Amino acid sequence: TGSGKTLTIWDAAGTEVWTLDFRVQEVLSVDFSRDGKRIVSGSEGGLVKIWNAANGAVVGTLPGHSGEVNSVAFSPDGKHIA
Repeated sequence: TGSGKTLTIWDAAGTEVWTLDFRVQEVLSVDFSRDGKRIVSGSEGGLVKIWNAANGAVVGTLPGHSGEVNSVAFSPDGKHIA
């Protein structure tokens, strides 16, 4: 669930797995990789992050966005992010 400035991941049974607090940037878009191992998020401040879906650890940050990132998506093979 992306809601305002937090990102919460739930399992299929409805149990919260982890929640991240972005504090200053609203989360606008999230997408899971096809294998379910990674999550990409885009935020209002132009921040794109790649997360470990199991534990919420940041595994990468994609620089170069000067404005809002309203949509993020993994390619079907999981090798690219748009």
